[in-house]
Amino acid sequence: MTGRVAGKVAFITGAARGQGRSHAIRLAEEGADIVALDVAEDIESVTRFYPGATEDDLAETVRAVEALDRRIIARKADVRNFDAVKAVVDEGIAELGRIDIVAANAGIFLFGDETHLVSERDWDDVLDINLKGVWHTCKAVTPHLIEQGTGGSIVITSSTAGLKGTPNVAPYTASKHAVVGLMRTLALELGPHGIRVNTVHPTGVATDMILNEACFRLFLPDVEHPTQEQAAPVFATTNVLPVPWIEPIDISNAVLYLASDEARYVTGTELKVDAGYTLR
Repeated sequence: MTGRVAGKVAFITGAARGQGRSHAIRLAEEGADIVALDVAEDIESVTRFYPGATEDDLAETVRAVEALDRRIIARKADVRNFDAVKAVVDEGIAELGRIDIVAANAGIFLFGDETHLVSERDWDDVLDINLKGVWHTCKAVTPHLIEQGTGGSIVITSSTAGLKGTPNVAPYTASKHAVVGLMRTLALELGPHGIRVNTVHPTGVATDMILNEACFRLFLPDVEHPTQEQAAPVFATTNVLPVPWIEPIDISNAVLYLASDEARYVTGTELKVDAGYTLR
């Protein structure tokens, strides 16, 4: 099946690499034009774990979408700044005519500290990006979706950490639980306008967010410089299916489904793509 979102425009945050880039490509493959944003710079609290995306990364997303003969507007913007997000949304609508699909994907992952040891900065950065940034994304686009009068689909990236407790990951776990509450509230508010709102809940995904030495050390604390090859078998023990992590395309396919008319009556749902992680 092709053209599952033909004629539609998707707004994607955190689109420079990883899941965000994958979502942009997958939706473009199925006919959507793209409005993309990413902070495209390092965030100080994050860089001790993994580097931030770059403007070159965002440019690569543009090249990948344009290679599919789809239109894309990509801008550098921080989801913590509502005015910046709204400016990208307004420009995208001015250029592409509409927005039908929202993938609120931008997020960060800080880990390793017990809850009472988490710093104020780490807590604020995670909640400001992972929760407030999602709210900003939805807040910026909702008036347009309502005014269009043709419905729409908002897909918020949560996590398996949005469904169960995760030791030593308190800010991330709190933020990913919180967006589920936001999703449910938006689904109730926007349903009368034909706008559907859902969350997706990945297990570990093979992106820079987890494929880094600091994250490997969480699972192999006695290894000085653990490698991906060493970490993979330990990661695999967290899932029911025999895989250490899944690929971005696995989440993109879920986003595509929720964005498409195949899911026209699916709203208020937490869609797990977790290889059985939450069954443990």
